[in-house]
Amino acid sequence: MKIVVCIGSSCHLKGSRQVVERLRELIEKYSVGDKVELGGTFCIGECQKGVCVTVDDVFHSVTPENVDGFFAEEVIAKLK
Repeated sequence: MKIVVCIGSSCHLKGSRQVVERLRELIEKYSVGDKVELGGTFCIGECQKGVCVTVDDVFHSVTPENVDGFFAEEVIAKLK
C-alpha cells in the first residue's frame, strides 16, 4: 500500500507536516512498515481540499485532526 502526502505550499499551510509526522508514528505503532510505503509529492491539484493524500492513487482530504481516523479506516481496515 502506498500513501502519498502533498507537501506543496497550500497543503503545508494546512498541516501536511503534522499529517506526515503522525502517519509515521501510526505506521510504527501498528508495525505495518513492511506493508505501507509513505511518500511525499508536490501539488496533487486539489489545493482547496485541505491536505491532499492518496492511498494507492485514491484521493483523500486529511487534516491533522482527523489523521488517526483516516489511518484506521483507509489503511488498517484495508490491510486486514
